[in-house]
Amino acid sequence: MSSQPAIRIDNLVKRYAPAKAANGAVSQGKLALDGVSFDVPQGSIFGLLGPNGAGKSTLINIMAGLVNKTGGNIDIWGFDIDRHRRNASRSIGIVPQEIVFDPFFTPFEVLENQAGFYGIPAALRRSQALLEAVRLADKRDAYARTLSGGMKRRLLVAKAMVHSPPILVLDEPTAGVDVDLRRQLWELVSELNREGVTVVLTTHYLEEAEELCDRIAIINHGRVIADKPTRELVDMAREKIVVVTAASDLSSAPHHDALGKVEWDGARSVEVTYDKDRLNAGQVLGILQAQGIVIEDVTTREADLEDVFVQLTAAAA
Repeated sequence: MSSQPAIRIDNLVKRYAPAKAANGAVSQGKLALDGVSFDVPQGSIFGLLGPNGAGKSTLINIMAGLVNKTGGNIDIWGFDIDRHRRNASRSIGIVPQEIVFDPFFTPFEVLENQAGFYGIPAALRRSQALLEAVRLADKRDAYARTLSGGMKRRLLVAKAMVHSPPILVLDEPTAGVDVDLRRQLWELVSELNREGVTVVLTTHYLEEAEELCDRIAIINHGRVIADKPTRELVDMAREKIVVVTAASDLSSAPHHDALGKVEWDGARSVEVTYDKDRLNAGQVLGILQAQGIVIEDVTTREADLEDVFVQLTAAAA
């Protein structure tokens, strides 16, 4: 990866204009982005996460040129979006949440029209190659409205790539898509990334972000509350879980000041959540055995990105 970031965001601010109510009262304009700063490394798959209303879509819309920023700077592939808007726009492809194209055009026509908007001469257009890349070559001449939901999502990816941008931004690309189609989409995205495309994605499927992303930024209330490599972010979780199955039914749940949350099923199973900075699994088992529990089976669960996400967003609330 190059040391020059694919996207550089510096102290980005967006405040929407005050709204006037029916009674004449004027509300303060909503501060959607409050000094957001982070870099997206070239060649990476970068996750942009956050709860609903955190500011993710506002940020993407500013990059796409659909929303004007209030302050700060964004460079896309080295081009400032204010001073070099045309070059910045040609360096990025946006795949929106909504499915947006004329349903009466064929997939081939959708791509041809989009290439025309970018001023790409007919001889240099890649419409057929893009349809093959997203596995829609056999639907080339079908009306777009007849495509399945997953096919429409793949067509949106092809549409975003007609001008061969080095950066692809996907805003909730798998929303409402079934498991098989989600997997197909991520295979497509991973393949594009292997070919050198930098990918930025937002998703509510945290297990996908953990599996795919090299680095993740989390936004909450318009501020960046984390920006780390994915593995480092997951390692921030302090809690681990041990599930113990006793050799016989227990009369009550175990209790000890060193343990965190203890859940007992009323029979033989006990689930202990503990702080890994204070204890290890062996010490937890030792505490349980000291209380007369004969252990028959043990399983453990490591923290995942969802645990970290909940911890960070709760702390920033």
